[in-house]
Amino acid sequence: MNRLQLQIAAVLFTLLLGVGWAVAQTDADQARKMVQGYDLLEAGKLRQAQQFYEEILKQEPGNPLALNNLAAIMVTKQKYKEALAYLEQALPQAQGYKIRVNRVCDVEGICLAFRPLENVYGNQELVPLIKLNIDMVKDRLKAAPGAK
Repeated sequence: MNRLQLQIAAVLFTLLLGVGWAVAQTDADQARKMVQGYDLLEAGKLRQAQQFYEEILKQEPGNPLALNNLAAIMVTKQKYKEALAYLEQALPQAQGYKIRVNRVCDVEGICLAFRPLENVYGNQELVPLIKLNIDMVKDRLKAAPGAK
């Protein structure tokens, strides 16, 4: 390798390291926002929680955990059709998405929101959790014919 090739390789390596660090930083920020959104949801501050999840979706469209937790907010607002729409959007995105759940809140007895551990890629598949939520919301819609 000549000197120019070494310099180019060094620059590329530095750029790749910078990109990796930026991705890790973004992931940490997303995890922090996800936790903050959950904490707001659990505290009953639905509007602020919804804003956190919508912000996450702007940066990472289709984030299945954000969509799931938005569905939990819609259940709390008794907007079951909107909740179902979020869950159905989350389901295909959740394939291969693993989390380590720190806490789970039960919303209206039918929809679960999840608070992930910060910066931890977990061992719990998200797909079965979202499917469970879909089933519970569909059951609520069947039980309440005039439900929104």
